[in-house]
Amino acid sequence: MTPANITFFAPLGAGHVNPTLGLAAELVRRGHRVSYAATRRFESRIVETGAAFVPVVSTWESLPRDVPQMHGAELVRAMSLLLDETKAMVAALGGLPAPDLVVHDGPLAWWGRILAHRWGVPAVETWPNFVNNQHWNMRGYAKLNPLSPRLLLVVLRLSRMLRREGIRDVGGFFRGDTAADRIVTVPRAFQPAGDTFTDGYRFVGPVLTDRRFQGDWEPPGPHPVLLVSLGTGYNDRPDFFRMIVGSAAGRPWHVVVAIGDAVDPGALGPLPPNVEVHEQVPQLAILRHARVFLTHAGMGGALEGLAHEVPMVAVPQMAEQRANADRLVELGLGRQLDPARISAAGLWEAVDGVAGDPGIRDRLAWMRREIDDAGGAVAAADVVEAALG
Repeated sequence: MTPANITFFAPLGAGHVNPTLGLAAELVRRGHRVSYAATRRFESRIVETGAAFVPVVSTWESLPRDVPQMHGAELVRAMSLLLDETKAMVAALGGLPAPDLVVHDGPLAWWGRILAHRWGVPAVETWPNFVNNQHWNMRGYAKLNPLSPRLLLVVLRLSRMLRREGIRDVGGFFRGDTAADRIVTVPRAFQPAGDTFTDGYRFVGPVLTDRRFQGDWEPPGPHPVLLVSLGTGYNDRPDFFRMIVGSAAGRPWHVVVAIGDAVDPGALGPLPPNVEVHEQVPQLAILRHARVFLTHAGMGGALEGLAHEVPMVAVPQMAEQRANADRLVELGLGRQLDPARISAAGLWEAVDGVAGDPGIRDRLAWMRREIDDAGGAVAAADVVEAALG
């Protein structure tokens, strides 16, 4: 195929950038000229793919760490913040040279839809989470009053912005109806009601890279490894991390804890010799050695655990993560704990239980085969090239 100019857009969020890196790398490998617009915190991982990094400043970088929950009034607040971000990104990126095709995050990078329309080029959306249809919908987890005055105001503000761009169908814009195709970085077998999704959704499974920019990691001793992470968005839980650290002493586990940048490591108390605590960790490198993954069940981390056949104990922090955790349990891939009622005894019982459960191991091997069959980066790049046509 003739090399094309392809521009990627992603929001401020590792769970939305990381799932696209393997696709960018594969398109570069095929000879396409890829540019990737994102904030500076993602520069090293984007450059590693061979794409040209285009720096942008996000309005979300200056917000307080009061991350909205994805239901009710909080979901409306999140949509208002997304609209503000979209206006800023369209203004900042609208002057870029028009590419041959846009690849953008479907749930959050609304500016990708707007700019693709403005430039008159096809857009392929990437969906790093469960998708919706008439058979399964996130509304079961993320409640929203469609008559909320605040919601109607957000929709009115969005419709005014879209009209200025010549976009009249607000409902179609929300759904992404104009996308040439949608790449879902989830295996069909993990998507609830996956067999009911036909046209317009390509389930390619996780599209992972080595993430060499994070460095490598090797276990320091013979004990099995427990990786603990609550992700990057909803991790301000010093009580949770303090419980992990305090209860790990003397246990036959080597525990690696990623606490993020919201928790003071000094507030966790003295570290037992079998515990290491970091703001960030090379997650893929650790998962290659992990026996169990104690996770918030964000889709990115959950799929990385599944790709490495690591049993999971899920402690979801918000609506989307509860949906992921429920699916892990439903498919026999791990257990789930209520974050509001978690105790050290219950936590370690779950960790020891999944580590020694042969049924979970069998189910993880099945899911790994499903991931391999989904096609990953190669299948995703084929979708993009088909859209180039």
